[in-house]
Amino acid sequence: MNAVASHHADGDGRSRVALAELIALRARVGRVRMAPLLSRAARSGQQSSRLYGRGMDYAESRVYQAGDDVRRLDWRLTARSGKLHTKLFQEDREGCLLILLDTHASMRFGTRARFKSVQAARAAAAAAWYAVRAGERVGVMAFGHADQLLRPQAGSRGALAVCGALAEWDAQAASDRLEPLSDALARASRVLHGASRVLLVSDGFSCDASARQRLLDLGRHAGVSVLVVADALELAPAPPGRYPLEHAGERCEVLLQSERQRSDFQRALGAGPARLGELAQSLGLRWNSIDTTADAFDAVSGLLGARRPAR
Repeated sequence: MNAVASHHADGDGRSRVALAELIALRARVGRVRMAPLLSRAARSGQQSSRLYGRGMDYAESRVYQAGDDVRRLDWRLTARSGKLHTKLFQEDREGCLLILLDTHASMRFGTRARFKSVQAARAAAAAAWYAVRAGERVGVMAFGHADQLLRPQAGSRGALAVCGALAEWDAQAASDRLEPLSDALARASRVLHGASRVLLVSDGFSCDASARQRLLDLGRHAGVSVLVVADALELAPAPPGRYPLEHAGERCEVLLQSERQRSDFQRALGAGPARLGELAQSLGLRWNSIDTTADAFDAVSGLLGARRPAR
């Protein structure tokens, strides 16, 4: 896949992803003061770091690189190969973020500012730029109507590739294909490619009973964070009135009057986001919830550990 999507994939930033908007997030990430990386013990499963010390699990050995601690040389492999090798432990693995993006038809819904699908893409792009600035590789896996994988890459090239993929996938015609979250998480476990952390971006409507165990399984290999993307009508009862709705290219108008009518409507609409948020909370995962008007960058940087930019 090309690093940047073709022109026909660019949208208006409301019902379709605007590639230029995703790329522009790079400037905002550049103003963020990066938080120090935490050890696995300190982060309870979040973000890997390069710590030297004892009590860490051996991961692998690689050819010696300038600056490596000579106390950690793998003398047996060095003797066998004739080349210096350094032992790497669990905390030394190269940082890598895998973004899991929900592309179900339910994401193409919004009553304010933009569709959830567009907001999710903005969040994913912000995460990609943040990851590469932190020195990590970044990749993205789509689940739902799109079944796509962009393998992790490093540097600006990696973030640009993610932005291009987000725009290309969003430009595809919507379908009714369903993929339970548990299946998507199982697929993610098979394609981690050494990812040290995973960011799940979803509205939660695909969240099924088996997702709990899949999240636990995934958490044994990487730190998992969850960003729940919802429309304002899914998060709180709307004031009385007529509401024009847009879903999967179709428009309709809903009349909401009584308090009970508005509460029932909100509970039905908000079942997915509520279910995923409750699951993340019960598992002790880092998670956040945003609507389609929120600043996706702030939400993502909070989850991934960035500090606010200096004023």
